This record gives sequence, structure tokens and C-alpha cells, in this order.
Amino acid sequence: MRVYVPLTLPALAGAHKAGELGPGPLTGYAVTPELREWYASDDIEELEYAALGRAAAASLRLLAGDPDAPRRRVVVAVELPDGAVVPHAGGASGAGADADAESADFVGAVRIERAVALRLAAALHVDADEARAEVAAAVGGAGDVEGVELLWFGVQELPNLI
Repeated sequence: MRVYVPLTLPALAGAHKAGELGPGPLTGYAVTPELREWYASDDIEELEYAALGRAAAASLRLLAGDPDAPRRRVVVAVELPDGAVVPHAGGASGAGADADAESADFVGAVRIERAVALRLAAALHVDADEARAEVAAAVGGAGDVEGVELLWFGVQELPNLI
């Protein structure tokens, strides 16, 4: 199963140093039955792209919680056995519009109980350096990165990214 794990650049540097994403549990995004229903498509490429987009949005939320992190979204695509993930319980605890929005943040979310060896990474997806201003505006709530595509990098390019 392809799982998209949202990170920040400092977290990616830490994963590179440790040789793993973690410690667990980690939240990732994948093509789940919930995502299939939410996205209403049978095209696996479209569904994978939707899962990547959900992880990119989660990376943006991580950036909001780390004011010192460079304003670039990071997603690591990893290949895991189906049994290595469980559906994520979501984050909503209340009712109303805020709870609905928070629950929507977890569509396609999965929980990875243990650290993931970096050797299981299939690809890295990172914002271009030129996207920093747009990402910073989105983190601050004054912008939108909906049209900003993440760049694809091979795992061997990780040292150059950090």
C-alpha cells in the first residue's frame, strides 16, 4: 500500500539522520474506502493524487505548528504492507462546523503504529523553493496553495533537499 506521510523539512532532516520516519505512531494518507467514497472515483491515479493532496494539506498544518520550519510542504511516499496501517480515528471531538472541518482533515488518513525505515520510501514530494511565499501565506491563513504542485524527487536526492 502506498502511504503518503506529511512532514516538514526539519522532520525530513531528522528522518534522514535517524534512517527512519518516526517514532510511531505516524499519520499518513492512503487510498482508503473512505477516500474512495469522498472522492467518488475509481481511477487509482486520481485517488493516489487525492491522497497525496490530503498529505500536503496535513504538511501545511504541521508548518503552522512550527514557526521556524522553512515554508515548504513535504510528503514522503512509502510502500507498506496493508497490515502495517489502520484507519485513523480522526481528530474531531466536538460538534458543529469546526468538528466537521476537522473530521474532513482525516479523510483517507491512516495510522502507522511503528517507525518506518527510510529505505521503504518510494519518492519525496516537496514544494519548490519559489513557492515559499505562497506556502507562508497559506500557513498564515492569508493565501491558498491549492494550485501549487509539489515537485517529485527520488529518494537519493534527499541529502540535497535538506
